[in-house]
Amino acid sequence: MEEIGIKDIKRVIDALHESQGVDFSEYAFSSFKRRIIRFLEIHKIRNLNEFLERIKTDNVYAENLIKEITVNVTEMFRDPTFWIALRDIILPRIRKNSPINIWHAACASGEEVYSMAILLKEADLLKQSKIVATDLNNSVLKVAEKGVYSLKSQETNCKNYEQFGGKFKLSDWYQVEDNTVKYDNELIDNVDFRCHNLANYGLMENFDLILCRNVLIYFNFELQEKVIQNFSKSMSTGSFLGIGSKESIRWCKASRFFEEESLEEKIYRKVDESHNMNYFKIL
Repeated sequence: MEEIGIKDIKRVIDALHESQGVDFSEYAFSSFKRRIIRFLEIHKIRNLNEFLERIKTDNVYAENLIKEITVNVTEMFRDPTFWIALRDIILPRIRKNSPINIWHAACASGEEVYSMAILLKEADLLKQSKIVATDLNNSVLKVAEKGVYSLKSQETNCKNYEQFGGKFKLSDWYQVEDNTVKYDNELIDNVDFRCHNLANYGLMENFDLILCRNVLIYFNFELQEKVIQNFSKSMSTGSFLGIGSKESIRWCKASRFFEEESLEEKIYRKVDESHNMNYFKIL
C-alpha cells in the first residue's frame, strides 16, 4: 500500500463515524495515524478502498479497529506513588461522603478499577463507594467486567502493589485459573460499567474523584479542553481529578476551576466556580 496521507486518514475517520457513530476527528492526528498504519500492517491490508468498505459493512471488524485505536497499556497500581497519594491525601478528605462517587474515565481493560476497589477495601470504604467505569470500546469493558487477566502480567502488578504498600499480597485478591487470574467479584459489586465517549459529553453526576490517566495525550488540544470542561461540570467543589504523570491541564482555560493538590502526582482539586460563571456564559 502507498503511503497513507491526511485525506486517507480523514476517510477512515468518516467511515468509522458513519458505521459506528464514533468520532475520532478530535484525536491527536499523529497517534491516530500511527495506530491505523499498525492495524493495516498487522492485517496485511493493501487496498484502502476495500479497507474502508469493510469498516462500513462489518461491525466486528470495525469494533476490532476501534479497539486497536483506543487501547491503552495499563497496569494494576500503575505509578505506585500516585496510589499512595490517593490513600494518604485524597481518601481522608472524602471518606465522610456517603456515597463516595468515583468515575474511572476511559478505564480500558479495568486494571485501574480493580486497583481502586482494593484501595477502598483496605481503607474499609468499598461498601460506601459507587464507581462508574467508562470506556469507548465495548470489548475492553467486557474484559473489565470479567476481571480475568494473564497470569504473567501479575508479576508487574504485584511489584506495583508492594511499592504501594498494600496490606496483603495482591494474590489474595485473585484466583489462578490455568494461565490466567480471576479477580474477586466482590471488588466490582458497586461498579457500573458503561460505554461512553469522552469526545461527546461528560456525565452529569457529582463525582468526588475522577481518574482519567494517560488518556488526554491521545487527544488534540480542542478535545482536551472539552474533556476538562466536562469533568469540571461533573464535579462538586472540593472534589478531585487525577491525570497521567506526563499530562497537564495548566494550559487549558478550564484549569481556572482547579487548584493543584499534588503537582508531582498530577492531582487537582475543584474550586468554587461561582466567580467564574461568566466563563461558561461565553462558551
